[in-house]
Amino acid sequence: MGQKVHPYGFRLGINKPWKSRWFVERGYDKLLVEDVKLKAELREKLKAAGVSSVEVERPGNKLRLIIRTARPGIIIGRKGAEIDKLKADIQKRTSREVFIDILEVNKPELDAQLVSEAIALQLEKRVSFRRAMRKSVDSALRFGCKGIKVRVSGRLNGNEIARSEWYLQGRLPLHTLRADIDYGFSEAHTTYGIIGVKTWVYRGDIYEQKKRRDQVTTTGAFAS
Repeated sequence: MGQKVHPYGFRLGINKPWKSRWFVERGYDKLLVEDVKLKAELREKLKAAGVSSVEVERPGNKLRLIIRTARPGIIIGRKGAEIDKLKADIQKRTSREVFIDILEVNKPELDAQLVSEAIALQLEKRVSFRRAMRKSVDSALRFGCKGIKVRVSGRLNGNEIARSEWYLQGRLPLHTLRADIDYGFSEAHTTYGIIGVKTWVYRGDIYEQKKRRDQVTTTGAFAS
């Protein structure tokens, strides 16, 4: 069996940030469960808005949600009515002061999560899996990504035996830590069962310009 490390977790602290940023000494488990539930509910509620990721920050007794979406207008609503409603609903449940930041995803074709969701949606509409995969790969390459891999697993085309098929274009250096690789996963709920869709998008390398530390002059016992 091939054993693969998660492309996002592998790069945490190197070129990827944590998606939940807070620290507590007591009641960590309750806040963790709250985070997971919040993220799952927001994804389900804002399915039409094309949500790429939900990040959570907890400064003091406040709760800040950063939602990255392809269609921010759906979340905000007319004159901000929808976002106020959403904020009030979360505030009631968590009994914290809630702030919601909406960030627009400029190129949804290069966002792995949105690409996988688009393929899953097409599979649910009975589109051929090969056609759906090829279409998303071609559009990602057209928008300037350096490599993309799409893998679908399950009862493809309603076959009795489940199998996996994948499509790769360009480069995908999974072991290179400086490589900016975005990863997304979603499920297509078809009449034959669930089909899993995984997407890897390679958007180039991230180089950090590290400042050279000046040599610290020795003091104390070493000073002559």
